[in-house]
Amino acid sequence: MDDPDGRFGEKVAARYDDDSSERFRPETVNRTASVLADLADGGRALEFAVGTGRIALPLAERGIEVHGIELSRAMLRRLHAKPGGDGIRTTVGDMATTRADGTFTLVYLVFNTINNLTTQDAQVACFENAAAHLEPGGHFVIEVGVPELRKLPPGQTMIPWHSSATEYCYDVLDTSTQSMIGHYITIDGDRSEHETIPFRYVWPSELDLMARLAGMRLVHRWSGWTREPFTHESTEHVSVWQKPA
Repeated sequence: MDDPDGRFGEKVAARYDDDSSERFRPETVNRTASVLADLADGGRALEFAVGTGRIALPLAERGIEVHGIELSRAMLRRLHAKPGGDGIRTTVGDMATTRADGTFTLVYLVFNTINNLTTQDAQVACFENAAAHLEPGGHFVIEVGVPELRKLPPGQTMIPWHSSATEYCYDVLDTSTQSMIGHYITIDGDRSEHETIPFRYVWPSELDLMARLAGMRLVHRWSGWTREPFTHESTEHVSVWQKPA
């Protein structure tokens, strides 16, 4: 592969922290870090796909020792260049198979990143990897959206989800394989650029089964980081599984 960082090389890393979406707002970051700090309970935390440290750094500021696994060296360079970034120990590799040193009271994976593993086998391996890192009684946390199949009328495979004067984004889904291709079109004057990223969407019940196969059980499922109840109308969930004590 020409790009050792895969889909998240220098081009993506250079603009990643410029994102103005909800997930970068201080109130969102603070809520996320606060919940994770509670679950870590003073122990060590491991973030799968730590990226540029959007959550790892504020979690470390709360007194939690944070480690990270990340495939993209370009992302890690930005993490370690930030204030406090040199205090986050990182391991380069795939979150489904790479091991970090030691054990942890918390392993977490935020913002739909489980969908970047594009096969069911890889997602199952991610749960097994999380369980292998956890101390008895430790927690594994995933934040991910609920598949939006209710928006698909018969015969349609495309779901648009963002439109502005400079950007248009939509997903194309194949319900027979749970594959999803994200399309991102950016417009700059009379020029446009089209990028695609493959995903595999996954259901809450499917994640619960993956956790059971890895020896963990569901203890919490919320609609978001404010811990509101998960319902039929929820568009995302934060799920917490525990390794037996």
